[in-house]
Amino acid sequence: MIFFSHTSADKPLVEPIAIQFSNVFGKENIFYDSWSIQPGDGIIDKMSEGMSKCKFFFFFVSKKSLDSRMVQLEWQNMLMRASSNMDIKFIPVKLDDCMMPAILLQTLYIDVYGKGLEFATRQMIDVVNGNNTFQSGIQKFENVRGEVHKVNDNEIKLTIRAISYAEPISRYAILVSNNEGEVKYSVLGENMIETGFNKEIQLNNGFVTNAIYIGINRSTTPSFPVEITLKSTSVPISFNGVLRQVSQSEWISFPITGI
Repeated sequence: MIFFSHTSADKPLVEPIAIQFSNVFGKENIFYDSWSIQPGDGIIDKMSEGMSKCKFFFFFVSKKSLDSRMVQLEWQNMLMRASSNMDIKFIPVKLDDCMMPAILLQTLYIDVYGKGLEFATRQMIDVVNGNNTFQSGIQKFENVRGEVHKVNDNEIKLTIRAISYAEPISRYAILVSNNEGEVKYSVLGENMIETGFNKEIQLNNGFVTNAIYIGINRSTTPSFPVEITLKSTSVPISFNGVLRQVSQSEWISFPITGI
């Protein structure tokens, strides 16, 4: 059993990984609360059952998961079990720029925040398959980072910035479950922008989502980030992540913190 320990606030990052894992290993072999716990089930009983069968425990470490009492009980309990049971692998997965707990500093972790979602997912799958996680020519530094601030259920603010050097292409796809017309968007301080709405695009991990396209006629730089506000016109905003365009035909994900 593969166990995903996370807080619900991190689902926009965790769920695409869970879906990819279900495609590779089957849902029945993955404990992910969205499909492992159904209405009427005892939450504690189901979690206890999943942890008792666990062979690979992925702890998704973030500022919000470290503040969650339930997640804390999960990972601390499993870390204690893993320390005395060589058949259990405890693997931290870092989602944002949080401070890793001191007790985990001696454990190598998978870095979604620093390396990006797709690379980290490949590493996780390699761990389960028993393959060496080093992949020459694939691992790379991700220069673009995003931060999402949830004002309320009907408004979020997204800041996209380059960390070390300017990125000449400023074309982004904001992934949402909302339908066209349900979300209005604006870009702070920008007059010349291109926008569009794309329905039901399928990502490389199989996840299907809608996308709001925003293109800006300037570089994204460390001192001049792109600041986008999304406001719902009716239902709450369902945010699934952001992609950036790196070539004529290639879009990639990058680390997102917050929300």
